[in-house]
Amino acid sequence: MPAEIVHTQSPDAASLLESRERLAAVRTALAEREAELAQIRARLKAFESQYFRQVGVLYAELDELEARIAEREVDLYDSDAARKRAEDARRRANETHDAAFGEDDEVDEIEPPPSLRTLYRDVAKRIHPDFARDEVERTHFTLLMARANSAYRRGDAETLLRLLDDHREVAASTAGEDAAAEIRRILRQIQHAERDMAMLEDERRALLASDIGQLHFDAETAAIEHRDFLAELASRVREQIADARYRFEFLKRQMNAHGR
Repeated sequence: MPAEIVHTQSPDAASLLESRERLAAVRTALAEREAELAQIRARLKAFESQYFRQVGVLYAELDELEARIAEREVDLYDSDAARKRAEDARRRANETHDAAFGEDDEVDEIEPPPSLRTLYRDVAKRIHPDFARDEVERTHFTLLMARANSAYRRGDAETLLRLLDDHREVAASTAGEDAAAEIRRILRQIQHAERDMAMLEDERRALLASDIGQLHFDAETAAIEHRDFLAELASRVREQIADARYRFEFLKRQMNAHGR
């Protein structure tokens, strides 16, 4: 009776298959993390615009009144402490005014510097999906191109350089490689993807821990309780504005009484 023939993979072939599967999995996870972060960025940007429209402009008005009060107190008391308070108050008023009334849309439309445009074009020439050799690579290049586009819009040259360096490193080691060399190349790609995921996670945490991130969390928590957090905050700031106006008028009367 003839012996049964058993087909088995060589160790290199099995390791290569396992490496390719790991790479596909980590690239999928990276794409999901990138998509999640893009949603967070967009959500916080939209909330920030709403915040400045409803509350930021009121804080700007309040800080302007506080600066005027501090400046009147310099005229009234003429002390170093009063001058220091006035300088700090005016600086704060300028900052809140710029934050509330800055033209974000115009900033977004500023022409990128030539160096960034050149870098972006260099990246696109290497990772555009049209240059992919197969469907697997096309899917991967589509993800990379999306990241490059996002980095370009943000003016993030560091990410563009990292994409370019990663591609050069991989491309330089693909000609005539054996299974062991391909495994090493795939492992480097896995390391790059895991590094990028860690960086995206750091950015996610920083965004959520930022001032606007915390305000957004408070607004979402209030919404669960059927409350309008921004409306409540605006109401409190209006009360502070009314108090500041009263103090400003009181100072004016004091100065008039002293003939100033």
